[in-house]
Amino acid sequence: MTTMQNYTPAHFSWQWDARIATVSLQGAARKNPLTFESYAELRDMFRDLAYAEDVDAVVLASNEGNFCSGGDVHDIIGPLVEMDMKQLLAFTRMTGDLVKAMLSCGKPVIAAVDGICVGAGAILAMAADMRLATPEAKVAFLFTRVGLAGCDMGACAMLPRIIGQGRAAELLYTGRTLQADEGLFWGFWNAVHPAGEIDAAARALAERIAAGPNFAHMMTKTQLNQEWSMSLETAIESEAQAQAICMQTEDFRRAYRAFVAKDKPVFEGD
Repeated sequence: MTTMQNYTPAHFSWQWDARIATVSLQGAARKNPLTFESYAELRDMFRDLAYAEDVDAVVLASNEGNFCSGGDVHDIIGPLVEMDMKQLLAFTRMTGDLVKAMLSCGKPVIAAVDGICVGAGAILAMAADMRLATPEAKVAFLFTRVGLAGCDMGACAMLPRIIGQGRAAELLYTGRTLQADEGLFWGFWNAVHPAGEIDAAARALAERIAAGPNFAHMMTKTQLNQEWSMSLETAIESEAQAQAICMQTEDFRRAYRAFVAKDKPVFEGD
């Protein structure tokens, strides 16, 4: 059995409590930028989560009033200018692998966003399963501002599915800031909470999810991601197979016994 209760990353903060992991980036003075090292360590952490038996939900939290300012200008942007094509492709594949790892980790991921959430930080929020914000949250996909395409780390595939093609196109072409109220109206945010309450709100949502049938949650996350590329007929068949597997779990039997006894089921994830 793989456990991550005592996991100790070098390049971001990690807290584990009651089967919920809370992750936040470091470097508050620079609004928590990503570096080559934190990109890679986050990727590896999410890959490991797929096998972790003691984590049922993950919160990507903010740090001292901001979520993430994207790739660090000095630690990432500067060196990228000097790289050749092979090195650049290795980097862009690595950043994409972080998103892939988030999607395939098998755990529901909740982003709790306060303040700045731009560039690759906006991608991290986008790749989460659910997104909470404060009124001060500011999201921007800034890639065109630095002479790059908006198609970064899966943005052109994922963002239109969240807010629609036209709205996604506008954000990715212009790099403009999406304010919290507009993001809530567009469906980018699940909810907006005051800054003093967002951590508690994210924790409460994580606890509610973690109290559920976690094997079934893993199947739900898997289907949500895999069905993007399926026909409707294939998706229905895939869900039939997934649900039949879940019907073999003890949690399904626990729910039935609790229903018969007019009690609340206590799920154990098996």
